[in-house]
Amino acid sequence: MSWLDEINWDVNGLVPAIAQDYVTGKILMVAWMNREALQQTSDTKQAVYWSRSRSKLWRKGEESGHTQKVHEIRVDCDEDVILLSVEQIGGIACHTGRHSCFFKKLENGNWSIDQPVIKDPKNIYHE
Repeated sequence: MSWLDEINWDVNGLVPAIAQDYVTGKILMVAWMNREALQQTSDTKQAVYWSRSRSKLWRKGEESGHTQKVHEIRVDCDEDVILLSVEQIGGIACHTGRHSCFFKKLENGNWSIDQPVIKDPKNIYHE
């Protein structure tokens, strides 16, 4: 039995993956992985995800250059969530140009933004 067979994939063959900064422990983003994405991530030590909107593999940073070097891969106790300990190359994990996708914080019943835009997304992504 392969280590990949031990993952509890959902009905679509996916598992959520959390990317965490390997130095600070800060959560950078959450994405999805299929079997191939997880295998490629393990083989290359570069984060590869499954894009549900585009129905294809997505190599983090393939467009933006903001790749994730994977230092460690963990699975939770239920074997249905992956935790990637990563080095965020370029310091930007979010497509909004911020360090983390979790830049909104609930304060007094409202969402407030507590992280600056490091780089304008218009200068990162080209259509």
